[in-house]
Amino acid sequence: MRASAVLCLLIAASLAAPADAQFLRRKPREVGPPPDASPLEAEAWPFPPPDPAAWWTDKRAKPTEAADPLGGRRIRRGERLPEPDSGVDASTYRLWGLMPLQWQLLRGDEMILEVWTRPSSSVRQTVTRVTVRGDGQAFVQGRAGLACCEATIGRRIGFDAELPAGSAARFQALRALPLWASPRDVTVAETGAAEGVCVEGSSYDLTLLTPGRSKTLHRACDPAAIGEAADVLEAVLGAALGHDPRFDLIFRGNANFDSARSAYRDLIAGGGRLKPSSGRGPQPGAEPMPAPEESPAPTPPPAGPPASPP
Repeated sequence: MRASAVLCLLIAASLAAPADAQFLRRKPREVGPPPDASPLEAEAWPFPPPDPAAWWTDKRAKPTEAADPLGGRRIRRGERLPEPDSGVDASTYRLWGLMPLQWQLLRGDEMILEVWTRPSSSVRQTVTRVTVRGDGQAFVQGRAGLACCEATIGRRIGFDAELPAGSAARFQALRALPLWASPRDVTVAETGAAEGVCVEGSSYDLTLLTPGRSKTLHRACDPAAIGEAADVLEAVLGAALGHDPRFDLIFRGNANFDSARSAYRDLIAGGGRLKPSSGRGPQPGAEPMPAPEESPAPTPPPAGPPASPP
């Protein structure tokens, strides 16, 4: 009787041991960088921080040809660097990771088409540039980011890509459009209608750069005004889609300006026109200056005790 009881206890203990072990198991101790670790050491933990000298000496991938299609050129005798009237200085281009237009040397039939897109209700901007080189190759560069209130372009993304063979002909045809003879800033003048006021929409600044010539146009808000530049906008922005889904999201996956093109045609057919604007619009890439703080209203002096009656 005693032996069988001992045997039952041993069997019960062997069956209960795994379950009891679950309650006795301890959680692994969390290991992390020491409290006094520097940010660089904490980021590299548990590996040793990199050698500071390696930052300057390690080999890095060189930019592709698409990042600067006209790079490596030197000014020949009699050549002059372009002076685009786009209002974007060289330092702004470098913030966007683009070679400034002011430094581009164009020769022969070469050209650059550049489009800045700036929504009126957002600081999310895009810069799209198409370069057609003398050997018939065409390249597209796209940048997007938050351009406001900081010394950097927030959340900047970008890509540089070569376009398929034969793409250059489409862009070369755009340089002959009557659009480039239009005023830089325009307003829509419809027959029997008052001039509209822009309150919401996107503005587009288009620059055509050819050897010895530069032309910038500003088209904003009104579909008829934008529609005059629909062919250029569709060609440039359409070439930039499909390279980065974050860039595509800004244009909802397409670059269709059919409605704006129809609005422009209806305007002309109805006897309206685009007339030069009296006020020059904002320059592309320009950021608003900080508004001055309002001075607090002066606090009135405390009222004295009421005068005693005579």
